Amino acid sequence: MNGQCKIENNAFVSGEKIVYDLYFSFGILNARAGKGSLSVTDANYRGVNAYKTVMTLNTSGLVGNIYSVNDTLTSFVDKDLRPLLFTKEAAEAKDYSVERQAYTYQEGNEVSIRALRTWNGEERFDETVTTDKCTYDYLSVLSYVRNIDYTGMQPGDRTFIQFISGRRPVQMFVNYMGTSSIKANNGKRYEVIDITMTIQDDAFTNQKEALKASLTNDENRLPVVIDTHLKKGVVRAVLKDVSGLRH
Repeated sequence: MNGQCKIENNAFVSGEKIVYDLYFSFGILNARAGKGSLSVTDANYRGVNAYKTVMTLNTSGLVGNIYSVNDTLTSFVDKDLRPLLFTKEAAEAKDYSVERQAYTYQEGNEVSIRALRTWNGEERFDETVTTDKCTYDYLSVLSYVRNIDYTGMQPGDRTFIQFISGRRPVQMFVNYMGTSSIKANNGKRYEVIDITMTIQDDAFTNQKEALKASLTNDENRLPVVIDTHLKKGVVRAVLKDVSGLRH
């Protein structure tokens, strides 16, 4: 397996589970939207010892009536945090899509990624791309950013990674925005590291924010707030309860 992509995990452990309250914003609408969760368990993926991370986003109430979201994202990464498989099942409004990215590590530094997507039962693409860069998806990138060393960083500093969205790898920057203090929905106040993850196109002219997160400024790097961009609007997840922390 590709050795260059190894990262030591110091942040989380099997058994960690976070429950979130969801808020949805789109245009003038900004309302409480439902529940979400993020859980980590040990797993075996095709003979490889792995972490299985599952994120769920489920809207209800007024927002669910206006624009329903029932998404399940699943990531398998090996114990060195190299992505193995990502799947996303998304039921948003009247549309249902399934996305899958499967990683194969070749000799040397090559990574082969098979990317598939179906949309309302119709295949949109099934392609394989090969790259010599470590590449992350929407969920494995969260495991990655929880293990970055932010010591000494100043607002505006950024870390480059390669990110796959859909069928092609793109440039992504993890942008350090500084620290702040956030009161979560469990009543506790956390000192957090604020980061954004922006995608840049091939011409490096336009930036698109993919994710935004506030991670506890401690060894757990617990995601207290996660902003996820949907086809329409943004879902904000705010920590409500947590168990199974590593530290």
